[in-house]
Amino acid sequence: MLLGRTTEQAELEGLVTAARDGRSGALVVRGEAGIGKTALLDWVARSASGPGLRVMRVTGIEPEADLAFGGLVQLLWPVQDRLGALPFPQAGALRAVLGSGQTRGRDRFLTGLAVLTLLADLAEEGPVLCLIDDAQWLDQATAEALLFAARRLAAEGVAMLFATREEGFAAPGLTELRPSRLDRGEATRLLAEYGLPPALRDQVIAESSGNPLALIEFAAAQRDHPSGSMPLPVADRVLSSFRAQIGRLPERTRLTMLIAAAEGRGDLPLLLRAAQQLGVGLDDLEDAERAGLIQVTESTVAFRHPLIGTAAYQGAVLARRIAVHRALAEAAEEPDCRARHLPSATTEPDESVAAELVAAAGRARGRTAYGAAARLYQQAARLTPARHDQARRLGEAAVLALSAGHAGQAADLAEQAERLVDEPKALAELVPVRAAVVFELGEQRQAALLLIRHAAQAAPEQAAAMLRTSATYAWLSGDPDLVRAAAQRLEIIGHPDLMAKGLAHLVDDDCARGLPLLAEFLTQACAGTRIAEDSAAGMRAIYSGLIVGDDAATLELAAAEVERCRKQGLIGALPQVLYVLAQTQVRAGLHRDAEAAVAEAVEIVRDTGLCGRLDWRGGVPARIAAIEGDEERCRRLAEEAPDAGGVASDSALGLLELGLGDHKGALRRLETAWPGTGCHTAGLMDAVGDLVEAAVRLGQPGRAEQPLRRFEAWAHAGRQPWARAVASRCRALLSGQEEHFTQAIRLHQQSGRPFERARTELLYGEWLRRDRRRSDARMPLRSALEIFERLHAAPWAERARSELRATGESGTAMVQATAANLIDRLTPQELQVVRLAADGSSSREIAAQLFLSPRTVEHHLYKAYPKLGIGSRRELTRLDLT
Repeated sequence: MLLGRTTEQAELEGLVTAARDGRSGALVVRGEAGIGKTALLDWVARSASGPGLRVMRVTGIEPEADLAFGGLVQLLWPVQDRLGALPFPQAGALRAVLGSGQTRGRDRFLTGLAVLTLLADLAEEGPVLCLIDDAQWLDQATAEALLFAARRLAAEGVAMLFATREEGFAAPGLTELRPSRLDRGEATRLLAEYGLPPALRDQVIAESSGNPLALIEFAAAQRDHPSGSMPLPVADRVLSSFRAQIGRLPERTRLTMLIAAAEGRGDLPLLLRAAQQLGVGLDDLEDAERAGLIQVTESTVAFRHPLIGTAAYQGAVLARRIAVHRALAEAAEEPDCRARHLPSATTEPDESVAAELVAAAGRARGRTAYGAAARLYQQAARLTPARHDQARRLGEAAVLALSAGHAGQAADLAEQAERLVDEPKALAELVPVRAAVVFELGEQRQAALLLIRHAAQAAPEQAAAMLRTSATYAWLSGDPDLVRAAAQRLEIIGHPDLMAKGLAHLVDDDCARGLPLLAEFLTQACAGTRIAEDSAAGMRAIYSGLIVGDDAATLELAAAEVERCRKQGLIGALPQVLYVLAQTQVRAGLHRDAEAAVAEAVEIVRDTGLCGRLDWRGGVPARIAAIEGDEERCRRLAEEAPDAGGVASDSALGLLELGLGDHKGALRRLETAWPGTGCHTAGLMDAVGDLVEAAVRLGQPGRAEQPLRRFEAWAHAGRQPWARAVASRCRALLSGQEEHFTQAIRLHQQSGRPFERARTELLYGEWLRRDRRRSDARMPLRSALEIFERLHAAPWAERARSELRATGESGTAMVQATAANLIDRLTPQELQVVRLAADGSSSREIAAQLFLSPRTVEHHLYKAYPKLGIGSRRELTRLDLT
């Protein structure tokens, strides 16, 4: 019976009940040592056990915190026979974790997806309760995998329950439960069996501060060895109590307990092999077992509470701990287990030990346990005699730390490596790592500067790669001098680069030379095969397409890159590609697709814990909200954007205000954004049409002349039909000459930006009506209205309807919903699921593509069918879901 835990038990019972009903959930029980977290997990395991429910359990072990996937192996070992049912990449990821497959991983989050799919498969046979105790000691790779699965649970019938101490195991996004301290009445009931005198009982209650473990240990200590009060924090007092108990045991028993604490996993055969080297054995654990400090079975040894192991380890002198780790390393049969003990057994540089740690790091890296691999390389560097080898291994550690998402740690490791090298060439080899870290931390200009400064000392091929990257970093930072410097140095070293050269011309506002170079680079990239294999090359081509405004090529490249990431399980790389895809989809009028892409990107970023990469999330939705005239949403998204008050947010708000008729506000905002350079150039060109229209409607066309001349040059150089069409429309507004309108209409028929086409048709229709040609005005106005309604561009549609009414046409009310626009009723994820289902993909295939469980896919379909007015998957094929 648990005392004082009624509220907590109700929460856990609700979690299990939901799983039995087919709903999933996750909960984190967080609290100090001894507060009763493990007791709650034990209680729910007992109370929930019964026919049909599977209980899986893993306990974090402090000495295994650096052992890649140690916790996941413990959890999944009993169900490894189920891996064959998983999609091939996911099965491969888990086989690598369990040591039964190749270790050539690429994306560390694929393992989490595999765990999610495996738990969902197990739940097909009945609800699953997954208990994770001492989560603060899980290795990073295990923690990431389990958290990814927990965050993406939905309708599988899986309950995940984590127990962790106050510090460690950050789990943003998951609900937390904090067990309360016992009140005086509950504490008194707990102490009844100890028979303490009232005064001593009151002292124990006061000193324990309502901590159940402290109550029990202090009561036992006062009963057996009465002492005065202990003015220390509760956890320290409990630890001190355990130390005192251990200190009263024979020396041989203390040594054997130290071996068990250092070994950590409870592997009794390994403990006994190490003990034999130190002259002790199983019999020496007898006194500790009688004292209730440990529990020994045929194959395992476990401390009654983790703090007992901590007390046994911390209470030993350093020389004894080193000897114990050395014995454990010698007794280990697995190389990774040996590598875990070697650093603690070695006190001075030893290349042979360092080499073993490097080999272990390679194995961890192959399983995508990048955090563990980084720590192993760092330990190897500490034990490496040669300075240049130390620097190289610290550099590898920095790369892996960055891959694990720890930019701060990567920066520290890169700095340590740089301090160890004197030769410029060796330093140049480390700089790309440091630059990548700096870029990840948001310092694009500094990252570009680092690469340019050190490229001269690098080998030619490496220097070229550094300078290409620096040109991109510099462009994104908006520093024209650095963009020019990178392009010039590429020319000097004989590695001219079309993209870098094109960007250099653009920062000089020389679009006549810059855009053709980027277009040529894009053409070469699309014609080659490299982008299908090289993600970096593919992204450079995609960004070139965005800058040039070649929507068709960019959409094709971005969609192909998304597909590649899905097939290869590259979850961590997918959000950035999805966002670029969304930018292009908005331009193409595919608003629901763009929202679905952004929503998926945001979910993946949150579910993988990479929340620092959410900075860009508001840009695309803000533009859609501006087009649709959703003022509250647009302003909120613009204010939340990292560049609030900058080019992207001002452009979206300018378009919103133009659509709502606030021409003065729109012009002021767009003129503020106009001086932007670098990565903002393409966005500014997209907004020129808004600026010109605002100036003309305000009666101040002169304010639009300079921006329009710049845009006309851009449109001429880029040769994109949409840009030439918008330029002609703007010139028509300023000149009032019809031929510019008609030219714009012809060009729009060759381009794929429906919102811009409809705006041109609206403005032309308005011009024709004012010219008393009401009959001629109706055709472009009808076309504009149809497009605006399809895009849900409410303020623009109302303008088109008003103009049509002014021509004498009636019946211009908004069309009713048809099969073609039923998709607007769906959430972004429902839209993705039904489209894939309509194409014939099975739930398992859809789940693999969208990184969900099959049950969640079925859940989304179940919710989507009523919204679409259908009852089965077969009926999807009859709907227009484009």
